[in-house]
Amino acid sequence: MTLTVRPMMPEDVTASCRILNDIIEAGGTTAHEMPFSEALFRESFLSGVDMVCCHVAVDAGKEIAGFQWLGISEDLPPDCADIATFARQSRAVPGVGRALFAETAQVALNLGFAQINATIRADNVPGLAYYTRVGFQDHSVSHSRPLKDGTLVDRISKRFVLNRQ
Repeated sequence: MTLTVRPMMPEDVTASCRILNDIIEAGGTTAHEMPFSEALFRESFLSGVDMVCCHVAVDAGKEIAGFQWLGISEDLPPDCADIATFARQSRAVPGVGRALFAETAQVALNLGFAQINATIRADNVPGLAYYTRVGFQDHSVSHSRPLKDGTLVDRISKRFVLNRQ
C-alpha cells in the first residue's frame, strides 16, 4: 500500500488521538496508560514545547495509518532526541513505522541531533522488534517501573546513531 509521510497538521489530531487511545485501551504496548483528550493530545504531540517534529503516515485512502513524534527531554543529552511511534491497530498498514522513521531521522539529522532514543516497555514485544528492525541498539534498562495498577515493568532504552555522511 502506498503511504505518504508529512508533518502532522491540526486536522490530523482527531484520527491520531483515536489511534493512540485505541493502543492505550488495548494495553501492553505503550507507557501511556490514560486516554488523551484531543486538547491534551494536541498539546503533547503537536504544539508542545518539547516537540521537535511530529509526522503522520497517510494511506492510499487518505486515512492516518500512524504517527511518529520526536522531542527533547531533560533526561537525555542535548544531542539526543526522544521518539515515540504509534500505528493504527485496526486495518494495520505494513511499513508505516519504517516510512515514518525515514522522515523523522532525516529531520533529526538536519537539526543537528547525533542520536535518537526510544524507551519501550519490556513487555512490548512488537515495539522492541520494530525499533531493532530500523536499527536501534540496546542502551540501558530502567528496572521495575510501576504501572498505575502497581505492576512493575522494566523500560528498555534503545539508541539510533544518526549517520552524518
